[in-house]
Amino acid sequence: MNYSITDLSNLIDHTNLHPDATAQDIQLLCQQANQYHFKMVAINQSQTALCAKLLNTSKVHVGAAISFPLGQTTLASKLFDTQDAIANGADEIDYVVNLTAVKNQQWSLVADEMQKIVFLCRQNNVISKVIFENCYLTTNEIIKLAEIAKEIKPDFIKTSTGFGPSGATIDDVKLMKKTVGNSVAVKAAGGIRNANDFLAMLAAGATRIGTSAGIAIITELTQRLTAQNTTTISITPTKK
Repeated sequence: MNYSITDLSNLIDHTNLHPDATAQDIQLLCQQANQYHFKMVAINQSQTALCAKLLNTSKVHVGAAISFPLGQTTLASKLFDTQDAIANGADEIDYVVNLTAVKNQQWSLVADEMQKIVFLCRQNNVISKVIFENCYLTTNEIIKLAEIAKEIKPDFIKTSTGFGPSGATIDDVKLMKKTVGNSVAVKAAGGIRNANDFLAMLAAGATRIGTSAGIAIITELTQRLTAQNTTTISITPTKK
């Protein structure tokens, strides 16, 4: 497929999840997202209302991180936080699965959590993303989580929080996409900081990229297009 710079920008979730982010940092994040036509600002839940206010007249979405980055809160807590974020203006939710439940192979608990959070998002016309945090998971655990997601159908499954010991990998994106097929989209996040990595994740099957380096990536891609005297970049899917 051929992508313009605007097309590529619109695949980026512009991210600031740092615990010490100030109101000024968040204001800058929103200004940048609007200027560069990014799809979403990815922020901690407490920043939701501010971002919703700043982006009120923008096409940029407000994405709240729920139970971030460990996922180790109860379902009741996650549901409350999801509803609170939506009430404060979030139109996308990225929540972290209960990794302890995954490791204990409590798949019914994992599925129940996913079902209820995704249903709540659907009720409110909000995009849902399920964060796996693959750096802590085995291949079989990733496949099982993806199979559950294929049945429940959140909008996205996501590789990582960016706060674990490692982030997105090409192999993980391919595995996740192969498992869910066209039923669920895949978001890659964590450690994606340059144009080559960005394009490689798209070629592997991701259709949303979470990164704090979006401006640098889009700047690099713009320079490439200018040097090549063209307006689009062709991305060929890599073999599964």
